[in-house]
Amino acid sequence: MSFFDSEIVQQEARSLFQDYQSLMELGGDYGKFDREGKKLFIDKMEEMMERYQIFMKRFELSDDFMAQMTMKQLQSQLGNFGMTPQQMFNQMQSTLERMKSELDKL
Repeated sequence: MSFFDSEIVQQEARSLFQDYQSLMELGGDYGKFDREGKKLFIDKMEEMMERYQIFMKRFELSDDFMAQMTMKQLQSQLGNFGMTPQQMFNQMQSTLERMKSELDKL
């Protein structure tokens, strides 16, 4: 069975995409949130990032050809920006840490 034929993989991919889309829509109003709303948004983003890292690790560890090709495509796309997947996650985490520090000033 192919990596992408797995119902678990398909379900998690759908869930991650839907959660990401929802958070991005919600994030458009981030500046209007009160302190607790901002904190909740940051927490949800951190949870989603953790899930995404686990999902990507499955790709990385899989010996499935399509999973490996997906990883290579991601690495290539990020490489166009001079970045690795790990650097991408580090940058996202750094952004969330900055958002948290701004929250502490409120």
